[in-house]
Parts: sequence; structure tokens; C-alpha cells
Amino acid sequence: MTTLDLRSRIVESRQVPLAVMVGAMTALALVCAVGLLVDDRTVLGVSVWLKPLKFAVSFALYGATLAWMLTLPHRGSRWTRAMATVFAVTGIIDVGFIAVQAARGTFSHFNTSDDAVNTIGQYVFMTGVPGLFVANLVIALILLFQRVGDRPLTRAIHAGMFLAVAGMALGYLMGFQGRQTTTDASGRVVELAARHSVGVTDENPGLPVTNWSTSGGDLRIPHFVGLHGLQVMLIGALVLSVLASRIPWLRSEGTRASLTAVLALAYAGLLAVLTWQAFRGQPLIHPDALTLAALGGLLAATALAVQVVRSRAEAGR
Repeated sequence: MTTLDLRSRIVESRQVPLAVMVGAMTALALVCAVGLLVDDRTVLGVSVWLKPLKFAVSFALYGATLAWMLTLPHRGSRWTRAMATVFAVTGIIDVGFIAVQAARGTFSHFNTSDDAVNTIGQYVFMTGVPGLFVANLVIALILLFQRVGDRPLTRAIHAGMFLAVAGMALGYLMGFQGRQTTTDASGRVVELAARHSVGVTDENPGLPVTNWSTSGGDLRIPHFVGLHGLQVMLIGALVLSVLASRIPWLRSEGTRASLTAVLALAYAGLLAVLTWQAFRGQPLIHPDALTLAALGGLLAATALAVQVVRSRAEAGR
């Protein structure tokens, strides 16, 4: 499918709000990239523009995926279109506030400062974040009970949407990690009502680009992995479709659907392990024996499941 065809399908399916959001996020990502280069202000040891850049890229990718997915014929399109509009509008407002706070050199999430801009922004978050969650949950539930493509694609969409919803839900867990006091880019003391790190404060060192903690657990990791489960599942279904023309035992639609289910279970298992690791206050890059054993068991179970699917496929040929 060409880019022009995709644009036409998005317009015909009335997914214009999502397309506008993707365009806005792309533009914001470019602005933030420039900000990284010309603005040396930092919060928690990283550029003030890193956070809005990550959110802009993430929302652009997710919005583009959702817009494409909702161009597929499905029942309840009126409702999914309405929920997509809620997601688009809320996303622009929420990420816009993150960018405004970055420009002000202060924090967007969990900021308890009583200035007018921050007070309004925190109210936006309190209403906007649940809106993003509910909109995706409603879309997931509508699509769950119908076929929106071949069996592998349908299974990928069903699993991917619920992985994304689970990732969004995990974000709420950050609110239970306790308060912390830090300073913004101007040196002003700011109290944050929550934190994403477990066992350490958010001021500790982090990985390049992501800034995920290297000294404690970090709930942003499972949050991120879950959010982008939809893209992973769709890519998985696409890869299986491409390989089917070259690998005989993958030509059966049922076989590819089974492998898509294996991928979904494996990804859900990975999400669970990463969440468990974070809550134990353990950095992603320093897994202990228990974490390695869990990952090894997950890998072995996945390989066994793939082999079972392959054996059944070859036996039925």
C-alpha cells in the first residue's frame, strides 16, 4: 500500500483527528530535538526537552498504528472513531502540557507546585490520562468480538490492544512509590507527589536516551513495553506473512495464527517479568539469578511452543 492510499483510507474512515495528532507529535519531536541541541537546561540530570521528545515520538507511533488499524473494516466503527478522536484530542493536550512545562524548565508529572500553569496542567492530567486509558479499552473491547482481517492479523490486533491497555494501566502504579523533593532547571525546590523509580529516587543515573534507572527498579520500563505491544504484535503478524511465501510450514493461516498467540503469550510473560523486576528495585541492566531464571524459563517455554506448532503444521501437510 502506498502512502497516498493510506492517506485516502484514513480520510475515508474519518480518522483525521488521529492523523492531525500524528502530525502535531512529529512537529513537536523536531522542536524538541532542536531543543536538545541549543538548550542546556536540565531536570533530574537530563535535558528538559528529552521527556517531551520521548512522549511525542511514542504518541506519533501509537497514533499512526491506531489510525491504520481503524481503517480496517469492522463493526462499531462509529464508536471506535469517537474513541480515537478522544485519544487524539487528549493526547495533544497532555503532551502539549509536557512540552509547556519543559519550556518552563520544570516538571509535568506529579508536580505539586501551586502556580497557575502547573495547577491547570495537573487538572488536565487527572482528567486526560484516564481518557486515554478508557478510549483504548473501549476500542479493544469493540474489536475483541469480531474479525478485522485474516486470523493472524486479528489475533495480533486483539492481543496488541490489550497489551497496550495493560501498559497504560501500569503507569498508575507510579503513584504509589512515595513523594520526593528535587529541584527544577532554575534551582527551585519542587515536591513531586510520586516517582517512577523503586528503591531509589528519580535523581539517580539512568540509561542513555530512555533515562531508565541504572541503580534501582523503574516502572517506566514495563509501562513502555506494554504500550508498544500493539506495534510488536502487528510487526510479528507481518513478518509471519512475509515468511509464509518462503517457508512451507508457515503457509497455513491457522499455523500463523497459533504462532501469533505464542508471541502474545511470550510478550505478556516478558511484561510480567519486567514488572516483577522493577518492583523488586532491580535495574534492567543488572538482573539477578531469579530474573535470569524467569527469562530463561520464558524463552524455553516459547521455543517449545513454537516447536509444537511447527510439528503439528508439518504433520498436517
